[in-house]
Amino acid sequence: MVEKVITLENVSLVEFLGADNQNIRRIAAAFPGSKIVSRGNEIKIQGPTEVIARVNDILSSLIEHYHQYGVVTDRDVNLHLSTTSEEAESRVLAASPDVILFGAKGGIIKAKTPNQQKLVDAVLKHDLTFTLGPAGTGKTYISVALAVRALKNKEVKKIIISRPVVEAGESLGFLPGDMKEKVDPYLRPIYDALEDMIPAEKLKFYQENKIIEIAPLAYMRGRTLNNAFVLLDEAQNTTPSQIKMFLTRMGPSAKVMVNGDRSQIDLPTRQKSGLMQALDILKDIPGIGYVEMTAEDVVRHRLVKDIVQAYDKFDVAEQRREAEFKQRRREGGYDRTRDDHRPSNGYRDRRHPDDRSYDLPDTEQELPVNHEQAL
Repeated sequence: MVEKVITLENVSLVEFLGADNQNIRRIAAAFPGSKIVSRGNEIKIQGPTEVIARVNDILSSLIEHYHQYGVVTDRDVNLHLSTTSEEAESRVLAASPDVILFGAKGGIIKAKTPNQQKLVDAVLKHDLTFTLGPAGTGKTYISVALAVRALKNKEVKKIIISRPVVEAGESLGFLPGDMKEKVDPYLRPIYDALEDMIPAEKLKFYQENKIIEIAPLAYMRGRTLNNAFVLLDEAQNTTPSQIKMFLTRMGPSAKVMVNGDRSQIDLPTRQKSGLMQALDILKDIPGIGYVEMTAEDVVRHRLVKDIVQAYDKFDVAEQRREAEFKQRRREGGYDRTRDDHRPSNGYRDRRHPDDRSYDLPDTEQELPVNHEQAL
């Protein structure tokens, strides 16, 4: 016997539960092998796992119905009891276009900011959508939700989600375990999102039958991705050849999303980001969607928004100082007292203007080259 407790929030108990809890009693009568009790704003369900899942689906649909219409009637309860969970969800989604889908625990997943809604609209209109934005703006979560909805609505036959495996300060080779165990931590955010949206047993079934694939980007080479919802996450860490390879995998019935954060590029210093290059190359091609997230879209802890904004200001100041430094170098000579990048030890730079390595001190540059010159 399994137990689950559902807490009703922002719901009028009288309008939702009905007079003398008649709505809950009607649901309990439909599942005689279980126990459903309402106390205050909590509904406790006891019974087999499959019964709890079904009752959870019914209550989630009724909660959304309440938010739409402000009341739940006997007829509404009977209607939800007589349909499958998929039919009930489809009906609610049709009546609530802002809802993407219901999570595995009955929660409602939908866009929380205007730019997240722009992302949802862009994916509906375009077969290829690029999304850029800082951490915490919901790029991955909303994208995975859209992929799961497309699968549930039978718009696609499978979901393929990929990330480039790039070391960010730690060496992959020194991580314990086999290759799968080494790579899985890089893909953990994808698993977390899917577990929020699909019940554990169904998710396991999908993965075992290759209906949902989660794999490093290198595994995409040579494939044609057709009749699938394909997501490339953390695309800022792709090389130009990698992102070209990925984009040319698109089949005629594929829906593709590419997400990235230009402020978190973990590639080697001299390696150009494939995402940044692709955005420049493809900018004039019609039929491609572009969505830019900002710090205003951060939906994590309130401090994350402040952190993102602080780093943005720092980056702008650094770029301005760098531009001023290069301008003074081009003009020939510069005021050492104003040069933030020049060492204070009097060393003179004789290399390329972009190279910040420094040679010998100025005093040593004036010394004679050999003994004969000294004489």
